[in-house]
Amino acid sequence: MKKTSLFLRTALAGAALFAFAGAAHADLLKDIREAKKIRIAVDTGSPPYGFVDDALKPVGSDVETAQLLAQDLGVALEMVQTTSPNRIPFLQTGKADIVVASLSVTPEREKVVDFSTPYAQILAVVAGPKAVSIKGFDDLQGKRVATTRGSNNDRVATLGAKGAQMVRYDDDATLVTAAVSGQADIIATSPAIVNAVLGKSPQKDLVTKFVMQTVPLGIGMRKNEPELKAWLNDWVTKNTQNGKLTAIYKKYHGG
Repeated sequence: MKKTSLFLRTALAGAALFAFAGAAHADLLKDIREAKKIRIAVDTGSPPYGFVDDALKPVGSDVETAQLLAQDLGVALEMVQTTSPNRIPFLQTGKADIVVASLSVTPEREKVVDFSTPYAQILAVVAGPKAVSIKGFDDLQGKRVATTRGSNNDRVATLGAKGAQMVRYDDDATLVTAAVSGQADIIATSPAIVNAVLGKSPQKDLVTKFVMQTVPLGIGMRKNEPELKAWLNDWVTKNTQNGKLTAIYKKYHGG
């Protein structure tokens, strides 16, 4: 009886484990199609990837990319406002289905989330006053360098400029305000943010000093969603080949 009981308990435990494993593998793509809605996290505080126009309408390259994606998937778009530090947590906590928010593909991030085939690229740069000689990381030693908390720019600058004093702002919009107001003279960011600063303050003494890194941008998603990842990869490939993603990027970034 003891052996039979032990076998039964073991079998039941194995069945429960199998059932749990099956439930753990959800098909998010199927769920999105059944709900007829996709929740895409977009950072509208990161021009020109995402920002709010004079009519208080979200616009930008990532906004239009998200709109095109939802349209091609045949579902409604629910845009979820996020910031740089919240992009991956929003995926992990289920607040968003995917992230289209200038999310750089890095080895660290690939440990916790999956990425689509890159749909664009972004430069990580250091910008500062024209009169200040900055040619590389060594020239940042002892200087205050402002950046956006949780961004790839933050990571690259922190690792490279070990002797610098890093000053972190919660989002790109706050970083732009700090640079325009003179609170931040040297910034580790993207060319788009440098242009945003100069757009608000054309007389600002700010130029790009050097490129820290060139990295691809991917659509972020939770791990273990093979159907969704396959669809997104196919979507990026098709819309790169037909020129739609390139047209969106050029519209907001030039080139």
